[in-house]
Amino acid sequence: MHYSTLIELLSDRALHQPDQIAYTFLTDGEAKSESLTYQALDLQARTIAAQLQSQYPARTRALLIYPPGLAFIAAFFGCLYANLIPVPAYPPRRNQTLGRLRAIAADAEAAVALTTTAAWATMSHQAAQVPDLATLAWFSTDQLALEQAINWQAPPITSDTLAFLQYTSGSTGKPKGVMVSHGNLLNNLQGIQQVFGHTSESRGVIWLPPYHDMGLIGGVLQPLYTGFPMTLMSPVLFLQKPIRWLHAISQHRATISGGPNFAYDLCVRKIRPDQMADLDLSDWDIAFTGAEPIRPETLAQFSQTFAPYGFRQTAFYPCYGMAEATLLIAGGHKDTQPIVQPVDGAALERHQVVPAVEASASDRTIVSCGQTTPDHQLYIVHPETLTPCSIGQVGEIWISGPSVAQGYWQQPEATAQTFQAYLADTGVGPFLRTGDLGFELNGQLFVTGRLKDLIIIRGQNHYPQDIEHTVTASHPALPANAGAAFAIDVEGAEQLVVVQEVERSHLRKLDVKAVMGAIRQAIATHHGLDLHVAVLVRPGSIPKTSSGKIQRQACRAAFLANDLRTIAETPGALQASPKKAPPKFKHSLIAHNSQSSQTSDDIQKWLVAYLAELLEVTVDDIDVHAAFDRYGLDSVMVFGMTGDLETWLGQKLEPTLPCTYPTIAALAQYCGNAREMEEEEIVL
Repeated sequence: MHYSTLIELLSDRALHQPDQIAYTFLTDGEAKSESLTYQALDLQARTIAAQLQSQYPARTRALLIYPPGLAFIAAFFGCLYANLIPVPAYPPRRNQTLGRLRAIAADAEAAVALTTTAAWATMSHQAAQVPDLATLAWFSTDQLALEQAINWQAPPITSDTLAFLQYTSGSTGKPKGVMVSHGNLLNNLQGIQQVFGHTSESRGVIWLPPYHDMGLIGGVLQPLYTGFPMTLMSPVLFLQKPIRWLHAISQHRATISGGPNFAYDLCVRKIRPDQMADLDLSDWDIAFTGAEPIRPETLAQFSQTFAPYGFRQTAFYPCYGMAEATLLIAGGHKDTQPIVQPVDGAALERHQVVPAVEASASDRTIVSCGQTTPDHQLYIVHPETLTPCSIGQVGEIWISGPSVAQGYWQQPEATAQTFQAYLADTGVGPFLRTGDLGFELNGQLFVTGRLKDLIIIRGQNHYPQDIEHTVTASHPALPANAGAAFAIDVEGAEQLVVVQEVERSHLRKLDVKAVMGAIRQAIATHHGLDLHVAVLVRPGSIPKTSSGKIQRQACRAAFLANDLRTIAETPGALQASPKKAPPKFKHSLIAHNSQSSQTSDDIQKWLVAYLAELLEVTVDDIDVHAAFDRYGLDSVMVFGMTGDLETWLGQKLEPTLPCTYPTIAALAQYCGNAREMEEEEIVL
């Protein structure tokens, strides 16, 4: 059946398949769950829509601030049913700044924010302190009476109607909301179904957040479009214990699941043999991977590790996409081995594609992302002359077709620059300029890097200017517009490097340890990133253009060539070596402790030993009263730490506990007290 809008799609499912389960959410990432049928989702959507229609005119922007779960899905469709424009946003964690949420609310000119009763109780005090959030109308969608659904009026919308705004991860200074229409979504969903080979017999599992294009479109809308059930879980619970993802795939006999490259790498590093005993991955025939550089080493290691449990390397499905194209741009062929192409690394630096004949240390092996989706045109274009590249040249990837979004919300100049490109020699267009570099070979698309300075780590975009601002604001010795943030490849993963000048007046009495600690903590707090290396350099040594703009690529080249006027450089104390992979922890640090009781002191000693091993320092270097951010722990490290602590204690822990108890001493005291209370209840 042909659909013009997502409302038609869900209404049709609710009418003809009312009792079929559409979504199951694993509330604890394991056994506990709640489900929604198509009919129940349609009823909740109409209930929310009726309330919104009674208060707000069409096209009002509504922030969706939900923890992962079924309430988010109902609110998203409730906005669509009301012809309001939903704006999915990451819900802030406890004690986290609301800068990004404020920026999105201001840019979208949102009038209302939808959430749950529990989520509002957690963030109401914070939101009241932020002007752009305090002026919003807030209400909880989980308190509405379903009888209101009868008041819903179907809105007059078409395939060209704006469905939602997808704010790409990145700049808090000037966020960009991608305008995605109903037609964009339905075309992309049709393309995904065709190239992935989905049927109503497919079964999915996904942990990707629903505020991200891959999580929302691939994990929520695609199963609805095709009509197969999807099991969802919180990304935090996956990061806490990666085995939960594979157990869910095994238990629910999933045929489709996936994530960025780092997710597969995390499974290889963190899942122990004793956790794999009952895994059966034999039904998993599409393991998609995208959103960041795809590493052939990761594919090989994951395949080797989990082959004994039924995983087949042919299940890997490398793909390429972006929010500006709704989601998917290119994908491979189901049931075929991922195509890899070794190329001469030196030639690639010159934007030339020369297949490698003999193995060399400078060679690069690039994974194909397949071919473009149906009804779309892809060109490799010289980014300066705007003419098509010849065969064997690397250029910018341009794409056109019905999945390309309508532009950026209320940013006509940025929209024209990105969405309305034309080939200079033929005038063919308009095209979406992706900002990604790549080449085509034998009909396959290979993505090689970024044209712009955008930093992509674990599938998330980070704008260097935001990180640079965070750095200069972290300590008075660091001047503004005198630093560069960029990413480098370290053992197959993107890592963050910051190079920053020091104020001349601070040179004589510079407290290097304090400055480095402030930089590390600020980046972890505001961006959730682990700082790989920070370099302090002399005044006036950051390369700039004649107009004063930071030349980040020139700075990156100087860093790699060891050609900076360096004052000090991490890693030092409390920073792991960049040349080594994450440590293999001692068995005593990750295995369950058989003792019947662990006191707060026992837990504190465990945390000290764990952190010392993670950072490759001595236990004497660990301050139990220092904030976890001070050690530069990113979200993956923090949630992974709570997962390993949970295993050692043998009791359930909320993965976000370190956000509430942000030091070793505080976390150990809380866990110790909670354990004592639990034991008292057992005795009683």
